[in-house]
Amino acid sequence: MFETIIWPTDGSELADTALPAVEELARKCGSTIVAVHAAQEFRGGRSAGVPTLANEDELQLKIGRQVDTLELHGFDVQLVARRSSHEDAAHVIAAVAEEKRAELIVLATHGRGAVGTALFGSVAKELLHLAPCAVLVVPQPVGAATVAAVASKLQSDHYKQSQDVSSL
Repeated sequence: MFETIIWPTDGSELADTALPAVEELARKCGSTIVAVHAAQEFRGGRSAGVPTLANEDELQLKIGRQVDTLELHGFDVQLVARRSSHEDAAHVIAAVAEEKRAELIVLATHGRGAVGTALFGSVAKELLHLAPCAVLVVPQPVGAATVAAVASKLQSDHYKQSQDVSSL
């Protein structure tokens, strides 16, 4: 059903909480996992082109190790890392999903309310509007068993990709 699954990650512990869901879905569906890291850069002045996070190199190493571990566990996995000063993470993720012809994006969310979203933004909420495919937002914490139950229902004949599965 889902040949290609996008796992957006910024290397944070929050992003890591979606990984068990990605693994479970990829295992059940035989999917390729595409890990997408969208690093933001400063736009102007003397800092133009410099990553906005001081530990960006460490984050990329961590993500690389996660991809290696997925491969060791038998998953078909790719890593796409992009730096951008003019596009936010959601636009980069949506563009990669379109390029890879992904059927699903699976990401974690902070679950902030309106005020938190207004102050800090929400990649998950933005992707719901931009993504060229289905988006599964994993609240923290959710177990692999919950994801397995959803995956089984999604694979059944009762549900189609275009159908609302919010009741699951």
